[in-house]
Amino acid sequence: MGKLTDTTIRGELASGKYGDGDGLWLLVGPTGAKSWVFRYKIDGRERSMGLGPYPALSLSKARTETKRHCEARAAGKDPLRLREEERQRTRLEAALSKTFDQTARELIASREGRWKNDKHRAQWSSTLAAYAYPIIGELPVSLIDKEYVLDVLNQQMEPVVAADGRKLRAAGTLWETRPETAMRVRQRIEAVLDWARFKDYRQGENPARWRGNLDFALHKASSTKHHAALPYEQIAPFVRALRERDGVAALALEFLILTAARTNEVLGATWAELDDACSVWTIPGERMKAGKEHRVPLSPAARDLLVKTQKLKRGEYVFPASDSKRPMSNMALLAVLRRMERTEITVHGFRSAFRDWVAEQTSVPNEVAEMALAHTIPNKVEAAYRRSDLFEKRRALMDAWADFANGKEGATVHYIAGRAA
Repeated sequence: MGKLTDTTIRGELASGKYGDGDGLWLLVGPTGAKSWVFRYKIDGRERSMGLGPYPALSLSKARTETKRHCEARAAGKDPLRLREEERQRTRLEAALSKTFDQTARELIASREGRWKNDKHRAQWSSTLAAYAYPIIGELPVSLIDKEYVLDVLNQQMEPVVAADGRKLRAAGTLWETRPETAMRVRQRIEAVLDWARFKDYRQGENPARWRGNLDFALHKASSTKHHAALPYEQIAPFVRALRERDGVAALALEFLILTAARTNEVLGATWAELDDACSVWTIPGERMKAGKEHRVPLSPAARDLLVKTQKLKRGEYVFPASDSKRPMSNMALLAVLRRMERTEITVHGFRSAFRDWVAEQTSVPNEVAEMALAHTIPNKVEAAYRRSDLFEKRRALMDAWADFANGKEGATVHYIAGRAA
């Protein structure tokens, strides 16, 4: 080496290659860009190894790199293979230092913009922070195995006791006492470990996989949460008792019953979502579980309730919190049930009561009832062909349901040739 000088390299050079000796070459492109290459022979074949661009890699550093590679060749080793092995060691060291919580946060950040809503993103972070991070958060993600996953799912949970001393949830493992939460934690751990494998932080099978793996160690947690429901025969007496209570929360709960809507749909309702006559409530797709706009036909009873609510109108929300700038908490309706000493039922259970009433007291087709509950259609072919939202049929159904909730006799819907009669 020694044929090139800094002065020569800094000057303008025609495109081509310029040798410094011992296999070190400076390549000059048509645009004047310069880079270093080390050329050598192995098994009679010439190989080229890029060292880096000039001036980021100076002449002196390029010579130092070349000397090191020449020493490797003298020892019978291939510099390119040595560099790849060094890179693999670096990646392995990085993987060994990458913890589970760091990997989880990477995955969550990568999904920004793809989440269905802010609440879903927050739930992802909160469930991992509450149940996974305390046990496996600081462990290298490459070392997480089946036993660690089981440690998370079988962690002991303290009993939940109400302020009045009632035991709301017994002590036991996370998997036993909170099966729905436990299944979500498992699914999210599985997703994090899949991401780790994609990023080369770990290798091998995913120890959080359910089928053919954890299903041998754990009984199947029910993916369907059965919400304690009031028998539909008791709806009318309940509504009468509910109307004796004051407050926006009681009105919101009655509106939920009359519309068979979900809690977050009712509490997030705004006046802008109602038409001028308050006869149709249009819920935008971003507030629906299925992500699609949903029109709700409002019965005369629901419209009468909105008249009461309008007298209390103080802001954009139909059922606002006390500060009027935000909707009420999800716990507000449950609090009404507790004040009524009806802790044996849940708010969501009123949808089940509605569905049972439709099945047992009407001849309404299944698709009308499912559309009234804004359920998604699992059959993709059927979903593609069902273009109507069956609005008028649903209006007749919701009017009859409101009559039933008001205690009117004979509040049923029958269908003749597909039309409400």
